[in-house]
Amino acid sequence: MSGSATFTLRGRNPDVLTCIANLSNDEVFTPPEFANRMLDTLAEAWAAAHTGADIWKDSSVRFLDPCTKSGVFLREITSRLSDGLAEEIPDLQERVDHILTKQVFGIGTTYLTSLLARRSLYCSKHARGEHSVAKGFTRDAGNVWFERTEHTWRDGRCAFCSASQKTLDRGEGRETHAYAFIHTNDVQTRVREMFGDDMQFDVIIGNPPYQLDDGGFGTSAAPIYQLFVEQAKALQPRYLSMIIPSRWFAGGKGLDEFRESMLGDERIRSIDDFLSAADVFPGVGLKGGVCYFLWDKDHPGPCRVATHFKDWPISTATRPLMEAGADVFIRFNEGLSILRKVVTVESGDANSLLLPDAKRFDRLVSSRKPFGLDTTFKGKPKTAADDLLVYQNGGTAYLSRESISIGRELIDKWKLFAGYAAPGTGNRDTYPHRIISTPFIGKPGEISSETYLCLGPFDSQAEAESVLSYLSCRLTRLLVLLHKPSQHVTRKVYTFVPVQDWTMKWTDEALYAKYGITDSEIDFIEKVVRPMNLSGPTEDE
Repeated sequence: MSGSATFTLRGRNPDVLTCIANLSNDEVFTPPEFANRMLDTLAEAWAAAHTGADIWKDSSVRFLDPCTKSGVFLREITSRLSDGLAEEIPDLQERVDHILTKQVFGIGTTYLTSLLARRSLYCSKHARGEHSVAKGFTRDAGNVWFERTEHTWRDGRCAFCSASQKTLDRGEGRETHAYAFIHTNDVQTRVREMFGDDMQFDVIIGNPPYQLDDGGFGTSAAPIYQLFVEQAKALQPRYLSMIIPSRWFAGGKGLDEFRESMLGDERIRSIDDFLSAADVFPGVGLKGGVCYFLWDKDHPGPCRVATHFKDWPISTATRPLMEAGADVFIRFNEGLSILRKVVTVESGDANSLLLPDAKRFDRLVSSRKPFGLDTTFKGKPKTAADDLLVYQNGGTAYLSRESISIGRELIDKWKLFAGYAAPGTGNRDTYPHRIISTPFIGKPGEISSETYLCLGPFDSQAEAESVLSYLSCRLTRLLVLLHKPSQHVTRKVYTFVPVQDWTMKWTDEALYAKYGITDSEIDFIEKVVRPMNLSGPTEDE
């Protein structure tokens, strides 16, 4: 077969992979257009490192998707290789067999997705099936591997992924969500068991499951995408590219070590950051955005960072991921230049983002449960003259002074209260937004439950009002945003915020003048941060 074939690798209209519904927010199918964007980034990096060579014309390059769902990456890679290798291998059937048996490999996340991936790649759910475009396989699975994997339970949790035994130890009739790629201490041996002894991959690319569907919800569910990244690095490919949630930029549940590892890895050569996940995965509620990165084993250096959001111009800069004095990735390129100006004025050091201890606003912010009362606390009506007013979830109530043993030094001082959870718009990422809930003044004799953080103490109402005006400023809240990984507003998110002189009412104009903020930087701030109306303890957007 030399000039034509009875099949085509693409050309179906419409493309079913553009229409397929996501199973959940945990396992999100990658749109073909986005998969191709990642492949374009890979091809550009390959060309830059190989004197302009075209990766799709190289018949020796091996690709692995270790978290195959729809099979879109494998299909698009195969299509590109089929075009690129036409001159080297003119016979179409021979060319396709070479690509599918020697170059393209996948590991299914579930039995269902392994069938879907084979259908996308081989045009048949069985690689040796009657309608399969591949003719060189000896097994029905082809190079899309899947076998049921079990969790390894220890003290009620999986030793590899920390899944709950109570939730996911549910018998052979249901999916385990024990992904083979991350359920091993020796991934190289595991891959050899799957595909054979002589198996070194040049490119690993994919879209891993993001979190465990084991009873957690939203931001409380345990992330697992970092485990796929770590295992992929352990295989030492030449290139690694994955789509993952952007929350790792500032840490989060179980992500601190991963963040430190990623920010310290100079082999990450590019990050494309999408502020809204809906711009990548329409209809998916994934707060905090997503990104894809390219890791280049042999060419370390600074990272190209590109920020995408709807119709905004793409912001691109080449810079280190880890800035001196910072413990998080500064998400906005424009935000980094603004932060540098603020810290330089406050510390006199233009080479570090670390504020001096005496200048750190986070020292004024309480930890969770500032008075030892959790979110579910419900007070009672006032029964004694010295009962304390408690701001609680849903309103106010009272509590006897003797009941409080934590935060007593704050009780009779002026203070501010700010919601622990920031205002939001459901699962959508929208800009501009307020970053924090509207803070309000707490008088002497007033306290709060865990619903609010406490800021203070302050010696007078005038001081408290000055701090309140400061928190209403857009610049202040931008500095909060630069350290904020999720909707939760903890003490840590105030790391980049400096203290001020609390004898005046603060405005953005005063802050812009103090720090030399330019007109273009002001435009950026106002594009990202919404004005705040200081009308009281409201959570409305």
